[in-house]
Amino acid sequence: MTTQAQDTSIRTQIVVEVPVERAFRVFTEQFDRIKPREHNLLGVEIAETVLETRVGGHVYDRGVDGSECRWARVLAYEPPHRLVISWDINPRWQLETNREKTSEVEIRFIAEGSERTRVEIEHRHFERHGEGWEGVRESVRGEGGWPLYLQRYARLFGD
Repeated sequence: MTTQAQDTSIRTQIVVEVPVERAFRVFTEQFDRIKPREHNLLGVEIAETVLETRVGGHVYDRGVDGSECRWARVLAYEPPHRLVISWDINPRWQLETNREKTSEVEIRFIAEGSERTRVEIEHRHFERHGEGWEGVRESVRGEGGWPLYLQRYARLFGD
């Protein structure tokens, strides 16, 4: 796995030994097993994380009490090659309702053979978050951010 940063975006990637269709399907259908429960904006424990597999859908956490926190919107859903979501979380780690102040995350699935897929994450436009955006960038590129998500994802295949 590798991670690179530019001023207003970060990139990280991993290779999994599965066909591109399976790589995409597992990421989107099992996102609940990829996102750590401790990444939580709710006031209660997370029961599940849902990624709605359609443009206009959301990514949200459902609490054990039934409450929901919709922290991302699905901007592009192009199986089996591409998923783009918004990042509707501000530098204070609260929900951001102003869409002009949200960044976006593109996940690309690139076949490197019939049984090998490179999964690339680009989180971009941090500057849209306004003051404190650098802290968001540093958090999501750190070991507890997107690299952790990709490690958890790879474990779903036994890698």
